[in-house]
Amino acid sequence: MTTAIARSGAGAPDSAARGVEPSPGRPRKRVIFGPGMIWILPAIILVLGMIYFAIGYTGYVSTLDWNGFILSPSESVGAANFVQMFQDDVFWRAIWHTAIFFVVTFAVQTAIGFTFAAIMHSRIRLAPLYKVLIFVPTVLAPASMAPVFRAIFDVEGQFNSILRTVGLGDLAHPWLADPATAMPVVMAITVWQWTGLTFILFYAAMAQIEPEVLEAARIDGASNFRSLVSIVWPMCKGTTIALATLGIIGALKTFDVPYLVTKGGPNHATEFLGTYIYQTMVAEKHFGYAAAISIALLVLAVGGGVLMNLRRRADES
Repeated sequence: MTTAIARSGAGAPDSAARGVEPSPGRPRKRVIFGPGMIWILPAIILVLGMIYFAIGYTGYVSTLDWNGFILSPSESVGAANFVQMFQDDVFWRAIWHTAIFFVVTFAVQTAIGFTFAAIMHSRIRLAPLYKVLIFVPTVLAPASMAPVFRAIFDVEGQFNSILRTVGLGDLAHPWLADPATAMPVVMAITVWQWTGLTFILFYAAMAQIEPEVLEAARIDGASNFRSLVSIVWPMCKGTTIALATLGIIGALKTFDVPYLVTKGGPNHATEFLGTYIYQTMVAEKHFGYAAAISIALLVLAVGGGVLMNLRRRADES
């Protein structure tokens, strides 16, 4: 038997053979540069090189007065593009639109997604079907849905037809051509598209809550709504912060829906940084100014992500 034990432990670490177990409080060393690193190093260099080269080149172009053509002359203007950017009313309107867009869409998506997740956890009939229906808009390409929404909110579209049918014809008007209603329409489309992702993340977070915790709350006399507000919602705080971080970054780089539905109009009513960069670079051929706005967009995105990460760490500590 001793021989068998010795043979079975022949390949074990020396500490185990001597009966000495590793200290549970001693951190294990993480091997970062192992033998396999040489195989993924070319990919790392390529990816990081492309990313940082693009950022550096964009920063260089932001100091030029250039129309984007390789053979055309370019003139160094220093920080003139950034000075123009800070004096540009459209740029500040795009920043304001981004802030309002984030606040509204994040609040609505969080409320709807959290509510749907709580309902799906209440063991209703046909829950799998409802989950699919809620998540389907998230996987649809905006390019395929933009013509549909343009037709729905057209003057003679289905939305105005419904209003006339129910006796609210006085409210019918060109929703996408009115600066007062174009942005709410873009927000509604975004909420429709991304609420499914919010729902999935909240649903997964709720699945991690121990049933004993909710059962103890019921025994103490807490109602379902009270348990939802006092127990479930606080325990989903990490998911909410993650969604807020994604929402900030997503709002800053919003492009597809406003461009495909309204093209940033009417009269810049739905202009975002992404659509303004595209308009400045492609339509106006002002590559230097577009690069300056891109640098501002990068700074805002990184700054927003860092602030949310610091907020999360502060809450955890």
